Amino acid sequence: MMHTARMVFEVTRAQVVAYRIAAHGFDRRTPTATELAVLDLGVQDTRGSASVALAARLPATAAGDPVAEDGPLALLWSFRGAPHLHRRDDLAALSAALWPRGDADAMARLSTERSALKAAGVGGVEAFTAVATALRAAVSGPTPKGEVSAAVTAALPDAYSYQCRGCGATHVYGGILQQVGLPAGVRHRPGSSPLLLTPLENRPPVPEQAAGASAVADAYLRLHGPATPAEFAGYLGTSQAEVRPAWPADLVEVRVDGRRAWLPDAEVAALRRAEAPELTRLLPPLDPFLQARDRGTLVPDPLLQKEVWRVLGNPGALLHNGEIAGTWRSKGSGRRRLDVSVRPFARLSRAGRAAVEAEADRLAAVRGFTEVGTAIEQD
Repeated sequence: MMHTARMVFEVTRAQVVAYRIAAHGFDRRTPTATELAVLDLGVQDTRGSASVALAARLPATAAGDPVAEDGPLALLWSFRGAPHLHRRDDLAALSAALWPRGDADAMARLSTERSALKAAGVGGVEAFTAVATALRAAVSGPTPKGEVSAAVTAALPDAYSYQCRGCGATHVYGGILQQVGLPAGVRHRPGSSPLLLTPLENRPPVPEQAAGASAVADAYLRLHGPATPAEFAGYLGTSQAEVRPAWPADLVEVRVDGRRAWLPDAEVAALRRAEAPELTRLLPPLDPFLQARDRGTLVPDPLLQKEVWRVLGNPGALLHNGEIAGTWRSKGSGRRRLDVSVRPFARLSRAGRAAVEAEADRLAAVRGFTEVGTAIEQD
């Protein structure tokens, strides 16, 4: 249930974006990855993109690889079944927080497997529990994902699997398999190809019920607020009705250019004083900053939204002086050279181009290249 601690007040879209830039730590004042606020929700990783996301927030002097096997973070399937980096110390609480509240919540988080499970009379929570238990049993040591999938498929009734047209084999549905990665206590071995799954150290048992979802909602609001229940539901991959019981009470209603949204009371002062910073960052595809569900707040122009968020093959995003100001892509040449191509939405100044080139240098270093070429495509 939503409560307001004070009178509703108005802010502009630009203020909201400036607030989020500060909340996401792009000022590079946070010394270590584990201290970054974005780790409260985790950092999604696709082909090493999490390291780039961290580099956009950490100072140049940050030492060590937080994605390393023995580092303070673990890589595993969590939100929406996508691979994320999380603080190891957060995982037990997060596992319970992400567990479905009930059958309706569980089914809302599924897609292609939903019809088969319903037809077989399998409840949503029953399905999550069965797959999590089977996945945990299948991973007793480092094991290729394909072998794990085969073992889980063999352990479950037919309703949990489908005939794969690509290889002709029968597989457990990948959506639910990945949704239960965290509660099953299974993590990824960084850099493994093909993917190796391994037991999470000191893994807690499969949850019996959900607990602590309000803390996740609070983290979403601190990082992506002011926001709405519908936006938070989209982030979790469930329905708005299922997140309302977890919606925090200590919220203030805010009007963002006339649109209703909410923010934790403790963050109101930061929102009021937020100003667009003079900084430039190259954000990877699926960077936490781009995960907000109100894309029109970040990029008002619908045509430009289609440039940033594509159906397939998202580019990276150029964050420049308080706005998403363009896109970028990169291509490695051998093991030494990285070529970075940047497409700004508007012409950059000489100082802006220099800032982009400096960020491209950092990007190359993070990805292990010793040479970099930067092309800025503008008229």
